[in-house]
Amino acid sequence: MKKMRQKPALRSAVLAAAVLGAWPCVATAATFEGEDYEVDMFYENHSVYRGEDNTGESVGMAKFRNTLIAEGEKTGKNGWRYNGTFRGTYDGVYDLNKDQFGKSAGGPIQLQSSIGPGGSVPHGGGVPLFNGATYPNSPNEGFRVLGDRWHGQNGGVALGVPVRPCDYDSRGCVDFGGYGDLTLNELRHPEFNSRLDFIREAYATNSFALKDGTDLFVRVGKQQVVWGRTDLFRVLDVINPVDFSRNNIYDELEDIRIPMWIAQAEWRLGPSETMQDRNLQVVWNFDKFRPNNLGQCGQPNVILDAGCLFRGLKNLWDNGGTVANFLPDGGGMQTIAANFGPGQIGIRNVHLPDWKLDNTQLGIKYEGITANGTGFSLNALTYRSQLPSLRGITSGGVNVGTGAPQGPDNTHLIAFDFVYPRVNLVGGSLDFQIEAAAAAVRVEAALTEGEEFANTLQPQLYSENNVFRAVVGVDRPTFIDWINPRIATLISGQLFVQHIFDHEVEQRPLGIAGMPDWETNAIGTLLVKGFLQNGRVSPTLIMAHDFKAEATAIAPSVEWLYSDNLKFVFGANFKVGENNKYQFDDCRSCNPYPGVTGPPGSTSGSAGLGGFEPLGRFRAGPIGAAFKEDDLFVQMRYNF
Repeated sequence: MKKMRQKPALRSAVLAAAVLGAWPCVATAATFEGEDYEVDMFYENHSVYRGEDNTGESVGMAKFRNTLIAEGEKTGKNGWRYNGTFRGTYDGVYDLNKDQFGKSAGGPIQLQSSIGPGGSVPHGGGVPLFNGATYPNSPNEGFRVLGDRWHGQNGGVALGVPVRPCDYDSRGCVDFGGYGDLTLNELRHPEFNSRLDFIREAYATNSFALKDGTDLFVRVGKQQVVWGRTDLFRVLDVINPVDFSRNNIYDELEDIRIPMWIAQAEWRLGPSETMQDRNLQVVWNFDKFRPNNLGQCGQPNVILDAGCLFRGLKNLWDNGGTVANFLPDGGGMQTIAANFGPGQIGIRNVHLPDWKLDNTQLGIKYEGITANGTGFSLNALTYRSQLPSLRGITSGGVNVGTGAPQGPDNTHLIAFDFVYPRVNLVGGSLDFQIEAAAAAVRVEAALTEGEEFANTLQPQLYSENNVFRAVVGVDRPTFIDWINPRIATLISGQLFVQHIFDHEVEQRPLGIAGMPDWETNAIGTLLVKGFLQNGRVSPTLIMAHDFKAEATAIAPSVEWLYSDNLKFVFGANFKVGENNKYQFDDCRSCNPYPGVTGPPGSTSGSAGLGGFEPLGRFRAGPIGAAFKEDDLFVQMRYNF
């Protein structure tokens, strides 16, 4: 087995050498410069090796991403300028490690149940509910157990999740908004799709002088609009969605924002008696709605493991399946696996907003610099949530005991419609210097209305809540003699805070029920970046700590500028913490089917019995849910 695991790394090295040998020939012919245009080309390789997951299995290669980038700029007539950035990727991990992430991933699974020998049954071996005896369209193959990479079943809900590309296994595949139904080729080459994501930028700009002495600047095309002043945390910077499948939260935002077709106009008012500068910006995102890409189950990076939950639930609705520890065992606990038939449990429909004027997004920002040099902005935005909401259905399902259609009075059904609600945001930012401390301070804050969160106390298992978010960042160049007495080391810290208004949790007989998201939580980050060898070698340490989840990410790296054209980065990403506190009410005890999940005539409502799935991921957060994703990586970037 060990020898077999070493082969992908060897093949990766060979393929990398071949690619490196080929690209200069291509780039030499494709790099141009003239009086009114310029084109630059870059090649990047990002290779990642991942250690053992929660099952004790070494994952091996988790990324072999090869990217070619072309950036161009052209000067046109009458003041117009045209910018374009194009990116194409081939991620060889799906070929080099296909047993983990490709067409051979997954296999048969066992699910916990007190009726099975040894306390488990295979998929399809639970107690059959109505029309749930067999699964002709969902055999016990190509599965992983939901969440098994970061936690054990531990007596909670578990179910099988298909993990192969959708052209090899279509179970649970549906378009969640740019992911969820991707084929092997689309996973290998993520930019080449119907939304033309290989176009990272394609916009035109111009500035027009107005009669009152002010200017009107316009930019129209496919672009990123950056409202934020801080790194990593998106408080105001929510105009563009983000592709978390590329590298979870660990890539630069400029590399993982999903460009959209946007028109922006900026009225540059200039100085006044009390201001050094003033601007008024209007942003209209007229593109078809696009959510965050959370990753498709079977990819190496699936933030919060959410894409696996979605695919598993969709497969349950379409094809039926076995759910561990679902039925009461007569002793007051749910420990018996149950077989559900199609149309009883899971995700029924995915509602993606169609393109129409009401579904476009509109933002306005007023920004300026005061006389003492403080930069500020006031922001307002109306947009569609880039994260989905799972709304429990109240009719249209099937009673698992009788086979009769669910009536409008049924509540707490573990069957959902997948929606993206409308959200309104107001906020602002500050950017100022503290000269006495030789530090720069960055602040953002925003209040939103319309966001939706899981809530097992509500009949439809969700609630709408207002949310306040804020982040404070402090940057300070500091001379540290043992690093470099001649060049300052950059020290940067940030603290992100989120508070959910009208938060609901309640102690029930078997545990806490309500909203798994923490009412108030904070995440802190620290960056220390030094400079050696006249700036050509740069050691960096990045740390992030989720205070409520008690989960920490530690990412040391060394950047080596080998030449003006060639750069290497060697690094790692480790997670530290305990994942035994992430269990939460899983609604097994919600009694959605009185007479089956509880005594005849009983009422629906959760008793608080909990486990890791499906809601523990929201307590774990993006760091805790990646608890077993320790990575070693090498990056190379060549500028032709």
